[in-house]
Amino acid sequence: MSTPLALATRTPLEDAHAQLAAAVAHLGYGEGLHRMLATARRELTVSVPLRRDDGSVAVYVGHRVQHNLSRGPAKGGLRFSPAVDLDEVRALAMWMTWKCALVDVPYGGAKGGIAIDPRAHSTAELERVTRRYTSEILPIIGPDIDIPAPDIGTDEQTMAWMMDTYSVNVGHTVPGVVTGKPISLGGSLGRASSTSRGVAHVSILALRHRRIRVDQATAVVQGFGKVGRDAARFLAEAGIRVQAVSDVDGAVYSATGLDVPALIRHAERTGSVVGFPDAEPLDPAELLLLDVDLLVPAAIEGVITAENASQVKARVIVEGANGPTTQDADAILAERDVFVVPDILANSGGVIVSYFEWVQANQAYRWTEDEVTLRLSERITAAWNAVLAYAERRSLTLRQAATALAVERVTEAHRLRGLYP
Repeated sequence: MSTPLALATRTPLEDAHAQLAAAVAHLGYGEGLHRMLATARRELTVSVPLRRDDGSVAVYVGHRVQHNLSRGPAKGGLRFSPAVDLDEVRALAMWMTWKCALVDVPYGGAKGGIAIDPRAHSTAELERVTRRYTSEILPIIGPDIDIPAPDIGTDEQTMAWMMDTYSVNVGHTVPGVVTGKPISLGGSLGRASSTSRGVAHVSILALRHRRIRVDQATAVVQGFGKVGRDAARFLAEAGIRVQAVSDVDGAVYSATGLDVPALIRHAERTGSVVGFPDAEPLDPAELLLLDVDLLVPAAIEGVITAENASQVKARVIVEGANGPTTQDADAILAERDVFVVPDILANSGGVIVSYFEWVQANQAYRWTEDEVTLRLSERITAAWNAVLAYAERRSLTLRQAATALAVERVTEAHRLRGLYP
């Protein structure tokens, strides 16, 4: 049967709204509450002019969306990507609300982005863009208001510039205004790899739940950036045979398993996984369809769609990226009994350790990396157990259960706080 074009063209925001609508229907909430949960609390779009190194001036558009503040200050990443638009940021902010509630950290959801290609700019230009963007959104961020973190196209240096710009404007150093900072500026030990560590931890839980031996499992990782790279490393360290990985430039494959540490060194040296001598080149689209036990989409949203979901052969999918599976693909995968661990659970390690970093900044006290890793493991395992039990009691998929449980927790905060005035 051919797939209608409309099924393949849903936006991330449409998927986010569809997931919320399903959770609201399951929970029996009224239309007024549904509209409140679907509508962002605050949105800011700003112009970001840049004086380029050659003296010319370029102008970019930036956004910051705060979806919900009922459970605490807003929390969410900042991405630099040409694909950034307001609807994408709205979707990511909504997913962040559910993620924070699901792992029980006292935040609401936010997200930010600038429509810019960081690879086309010098470090000096990226610093000027970051500082100008920060100054433009200054009125709505702060350690008790909205705490940005790194995302696609940004890193700990970006967060250092943001923290410094905010601190200079308020007249004193405020380490808690961002997370994902360099260690020497108050960042948390273990933060850089926390999302990846959480993805690997949940992957092992999911494989065991499906009675797949971890030491005999095979996996592929789509994306080799700040999430996929370390996720592949942690999976390989656990004894899982990582057969293929991809990045924005291409993909590589080895039936006997990639030497992940060597591949990381190659990518650091050349800037891409392409050309790794101990592997075969692979069409990146084919990576998603390889016959493996575990698929980890860890790049961008909307890569598993109604057009390719029926061809996915992996028995378990653990979403390292935000929104990699469309709503229509989800239904196809569920029908085929593919076990999907949703993004708001699978990649929550980053926000969990961001919360730990924020706590450490507020206490002016640093935890050891072992403490951070142990607390991450405890919290993400508790969330896994809660979602799995919720799904089994109500005969839901993990995504349906995770979203409903998170929406339920956010709604409880709304109910307790009341509606002002």
